[in-house]
Amino acid sequence: MPWRALRPGRTVWRLEQAGRAAVLVDAAAFFAAVRQACLKARRRIVIVGWDIDSRTPLIGDGRARDGLPVDFRDFLAGLVTRRPELRVDLLLWDYSLLYAHEREPLPRLSLQWQTPPQVTLCLDASVPFGSSQHQKIVVIDDALAFSGGLDITIRRWDTPRHEADEPRRIDPAGTRYRPFHDVQMMVDGPAAAALALLARTRWCHAQGGVPAIEPCGDPWPDDVRPDFADVEVGIARTQPRYGSEPEVQEVRSLFLASIASAQRFIYIENQFITSAAIADGLARQLRRQPNLKVVIVAPRSHDSFMERRTMRNGRIRFWRTLRSAGGERVRLLYPHVEADEQATDTMIHSKVMAIDDWFLRIGSANLNNRSMGADTECDLAVEAAEGEAGCATRDAIACLRNRLLGEHCGVSAERVAAVLAASGSLVHAADTLSDNGHSLRPIDDGKPDRSVFARLIESLADPLRPLGKGRWIGRLLLRLLVLGGRRALRGPGMALAIAVLAVLCLTLAWQVTDLSQFTEPARLRDMLSEIAGKPWAVLVVMAVFLVGGAVAFPVTMLILATAAVFGPLFGTLYAALGVALSAAVMFTLGRRFGQSLPDGRLGGRGRRVLDRLRARGLLAVVAIRVVPVAPFTLTNLACGAAGIRPLDFALGTLIGMSPGLLAMALLGDRLIQVLLHPAAGEIGLLALCVVGWLALSFAAQALVTRLSGRPS
Repeated sequence: MPWRALRPGRTVWRLEQAGRAAVLVDAAAFFAAVRQACLKARRRIVIVGWDIDSRTPLIGDGRARDGLPVDFRDFLAGLVTRRPELRVDLLLWDYSLLYAHEREPLPRLSLQWQTPPQVTLCLDASVPFGSSQHQKIVVIDDALAFSGGLDITIRRWDTPRHEADEPRRIDPAGTRYRPFHDVQMMVDGPAAAALALLARTRWCHAQGGVPAIEPCGDPWPDDVRPDFADVEVGIARTQPRYGSEPEVQEVRSLFLASIASAQRFIYIENQFITSAAIADGLARQLRRQPNLKVVIVAPRSHDSFMERRTMRNGRIRFWRTLRSAGGERVRLLYPHVEADEQATDTMIHSKVMAIDDWFLRIGSANLNNRSMGADTECDLAVEAAEGEAGCATRDAIACLRNRLLGEHCGVSAERVAAVLAASGSLVHAADTLSDNGHSLRPIDDGKPDRSVFARLIESLADPLRPLGKGRWIGRLLLRLLVLGGRRALRGPGMALAIAVLAVLCLTLAWQVTDLSQFTEPARLRDMLSEIAGKPWAVLVVMAVFLVGGAVAFPVTMLILATAAVFGPLFGTLYAALGVALSAAVMFTLGRRFGQSLPDGRLGGRGRRVLDRLRARGLLAVVAIRVVPVAPFTLTNLACGAAGIRPLDFALGTLIGMSPGLLAMALLGDRLIQVLLHPAAGEIGLLALCVVGWLALSFAAQALVTRLSGRPS
């Protein structure tokens, strides 16, 4: 028997008893169990997630027979209406714009404003820049808790059959998605209370308050049979340093400690595999233990552009490290599915590790750099005791490992056990088992992308630790300079190139660093209020706009604050003068330094674009003012560098910005209130203003086009 891997204070946060523990394989089982548990809730439900989607079908493999709606939001609304004393707290990561296309638009609208008051949504931004809240925890009455790889969100539902053509596997847009595999663990007793404390503490960091844990009742779902009884559960976390929260790397420590005890089998399911530390740990153990076999099941490929750029190279390096140490004793495989001449593959989203028959780990942590130190994570682990006391636990771990492997191969856990008993090789079982159109096949990631761009994206998206804001901006500027190459920065174009890079980095800085506090509408309004009524106020406002333009400060916020302080008449006048001065100075700088860049440096396509801009000077300026495609400062520099006539620039700026300037000036203080205290009616008013603004802007552009006699 290996030495103990679960050591509180070192590899796990807490080691707590669970009277019952169950492993829920795939979302149909998890959603059904959550639904049943919620129906038994009496006081409080807490859900912590990387993603939470109101449209999630919260059902199992069959129909819901409790009389409540299927979709998550409507289910919660019906549940708290049926039980008014019940509270539901939803903690959703305040996600990066990089993930906006994957998430439900306006979650506060769908999960807060369209639900009864007992349901509270909090967007969790209490993580460092570049990190995410990646824990996936559901707590019912502090007496039952779920943790693993699954969020309550769309495009997750599936059954262990992973059929190639499952008609129920469809998203809210009516689009079918491929088979999806994930795993969650459910515990009760003190282990559940510890997870409740973790979830409630996370809530208090984001929302405020003091965590208070009061377990009550027994919300264990009637349809779920426990896999473990009276077992100790280790809870391992990753927590990046943030405010008063210290850095915690229990997830990494537990991975390395458990791997170092492996003797015969390591079975892994994981979405992302890039961590060099884990690869080195596996390689060391493969060299120490000549009989050790390692099977890793992962997605065939990564779906999004960002994932391909950030995770593929890392997985290639990870696999090469293992292959060099283990040779034919290691496999990196994906689940292949065929049916009726249809072929697809199962998306692996689970984070599972089973070692021999004594250790099982299920959680939210990927085997990538982020999960080791940059994101918040929560993994649960079970370790069998020595001797007869651990027999039942060892049997359960072996059965679950065989069940998972068999699911991907289309066979039963019993058949996997028989092949393992006969061959003694996990690799042999993965290579040979196949039935019902299911099999495991080797992953081929091809050759790594060695471009500078790929290295830039990888270093920013899969960091070992949170990205320091100043360090990130500096690194981005340095990499952009490298990407531009020395040749592009030689000669007369050097000043303009550096200016463009500086503006881009300053624009980012006002949004993602501590400078963002100065862009808050209320703060700007308070600063300008100090000069309201002074005879020289207009000069100060113009100076503020001029300095703001020089440092790429968001001009929209300056206009809003000016209108809120000085009213519609003087607010419009002061803001217009400030915008005009800032635009004129940046245009002049662009014209002075940019036109010295020879057109030959731009290439054929660049010259054609530049020629069209010069030919359509007035129309071009109006168009980019109506629909701003770049920061205000950068647009002004670019227009000057492009050689647009000063008169065309001035008239285009006046025509293109007037509708928006008037709208913001007339409604400045009201718009600030909407931004500070959003409500359904205020949001509707804002939407109408935006529509009116766009209509006036496009009408202005159409009028100019007609008067100029040119096609738009």
